[in-house]
Amino acid sequence: MNLLKTASTVSLLTLLSRITGLVREQLVAASFGASGVTDAFNVAFRIPNLFRRLFAEGAFSQAFVPLLAATREQQGDDATRTLIDAVATVLTWALLVTCIAGVAGAPALVWAMGAGLERFDTAVVMTRWMFPYIGFMSLVALAAGVLNTWKRFAVPAVTPVVLNLCVIGAAWLGAPALQRAGVEPVYALAGGVMLGGLLQALVQLPALAAIGCTPRLGLTPGAIAAAWRHPGVKRVLQQMAPALLGVSVAQISLVINTQIASHVGVGAVSWLTYADRLMEFPTALLGVALGVVLLPQLSAARARQDDAAYSAMLDWGLRLVLLLALPCALALLLFPIGLVAVLFHIGQFSAHDVQMTVLALRGYGVGLLGIIALKILAPAFFARQDVRTPVKVGVGVLVATQLMNLALVPWLGHAGLALSIGLGALVNAGLLLAGLLHRGLYRPLPGWTGFALRVALANLVLGAALAWAAQGIDWIGLQARWGLRAAAVAGVLGGVALLYFGVLAACGLRPAQFARRG
Repeated sequence: MNLLKTASTVSLLTLLSRITGLVREQLVAASFGASGVTDAFNVAFRIPNLFRRLFAEGAFSQAFVPLLAATREQQGDDATRTLIDAVATVLTWALLVTCIAGVAGAPALVWAMGAGLERFDTAVVMTRWMFPYIGFMSLVALAAGVLNTWKRFAVPAVTPVVLNLCVIGAAWLGAPALQRAGVEPVYALAGGVMLGGLLQALVQLPALAAIGCTPRLGLTPGAIAAAWRHPGVKRVLQQMAPALLGVSVAQISLVINTQIASHVGVGAVSWLTYADRLMEFPTALLGVALGVVLLPQLSAARARQDDAAYSAMLDWGLRLVLLLALPCALALLLFPIGLVAVLFHIGQFSAHDVQMTVLALRGYGVGLLGIIALKILAPAFFARQDVRTPVKVGVGVLVATQLMNLALVPWLGHAGLALSIGLGALVNAGLLLAGLLHRGLYRPLPGWTGFALRVALANLVLGAALAWAAQGIDWIGLQARWGLRAAAVAGVLGGVALLYFGVLAACGLRPAQFARRG
C-alpha cells in the first residue's frame, strides 16, 4: 500500500466532507447569524459530540483499533471477526443505556456546558432531540475501525458528507417550513443532525458486508453475557479506562471553555464555533487523514516488532505535517479576514461577527501545527497500547491551558480561549515528541536540517504574499459582490499555493520523495 497515495485519497474525500461542512455553516450563519439561538444549537450539538469524541472516536477507537490490527496480524481474519461481533454487541447495548440517560439528563448537561446561555430552554429541547446521535456515531466509529484495518479507507472518510447534506437540507428547506408553521426554525437543524447520524450508520453496512465483517449482534441474555466474557472485550475495556481519562482532558477543556464563552456575551460561543470549523478544515485534511492511515500501520508494525518501520513511518508523517501544516497556520494568522468574510459574511452574519471570528481564528492559528501534529504523535503511543503517557501529558496541559485562560480571557475575551487552546496544543505535541525521542521509539532519519530550511524559506515567501493580499483588498466591503470576493479568495489561495510549491521545487524538494509503502 502506498501510504502517500492512500493518505491523499483520504484527504481528498475528507476535503469533500469539509466543503459540504462549510456550506452547512454558511447556511446556518446566513439564516441565524451569531445569536442566542445559534449559541443554543452549538451547545446542544456540542453535547453529543463531546460524548462521541470521548467514547466513540476517542477512548473506544484508541483501545479498539490497535487490538483489532494486532489480532488480525497475529491470529487471522476469523478470530478478528469474532472479536468484532463481541465488541459490537457490548457497544450497542451500552449505547442504548447511554442514550436513554442522556435524554433524561439533558437539563443538567446543558447547564454544565453553557449555564449562561440566553436560550437555555431551547438548548435543552435540542439536546434531547440530538443526544441519540452519539449512538449512531459510535457505531460509525466501530465500522471505521474495521474498514481502516482492512485498508478500506474511502467509506469512513466520505461518510461525514451525509451529515452535512442533511443539515444543509434542514437549514435550506426545514427551517423556513417550521417558521411558516409558527415553530422555532432552529429546531430543523436538530432534526437534520439526527437524520444524518442514522444515515451515516446505514452507509457503513454495504462496505462491512463486502469484507465479510458485518457485526452479528447478540440479542439474548446468554449471547450478551458471552460477549462480555470475550478476552478481547475485556482488553478493550481495560485500555479504555486510561484512554478515557486521556481523551477527557481535551473534552474537559472544551466544556470549560464553552462555559466561559457562554458568560463572555451573546455570540461568543458561535464566534468560537465558526473559527473552529475553519481551523478543523486543515486539521481534518492533514492530521486526521494521516492519523487514520498511520494508526493501523503503526499497530501492525508494533505487532511484528518492526521498530525500524515504526520509526520510519513516524518520520514520514512528521515531515508531511511540517510541509503542509505550517503554510495553513500562516493562512489562519495572516489571511483570516478573507477566509471568514467569504465563508460567513452573508445574511445575518455581520461585519462585527466577522471581526470577532477573525480574532478567534488567529488564536487557533498559533497552535495549528501542534493540533495537527497531535493526530500523529498520540497514535504513535496508542499503537503500542500505551495510553498512559498521553494521559499524563494531557492532564498537565489541561492545567496549563486553564491557567492561560485566567490570564488571557480578561484581556482578549473569547479570543483568549482560542489562543490558550492553540498554545496548549503546541506544548502537548512538544512533550509527546520529546517522549518518543527520549525512549528511542522515534529516530529521525537523516536530512531534517536541509528539509526544514527549504520549508522555512518557502513559508517566508508565502507569508509575505498572504500579508499583502490581506491588506490590499477590502474583504468586508465586498459583501454585496460575493462572487467577486469568492473568486478573489480562490485566486489568492491558489496563487500562494503555486508559489509555495514552486519555491520548494526550486529548492529541490519533490513529491516523489514522500512516496512510501506500508
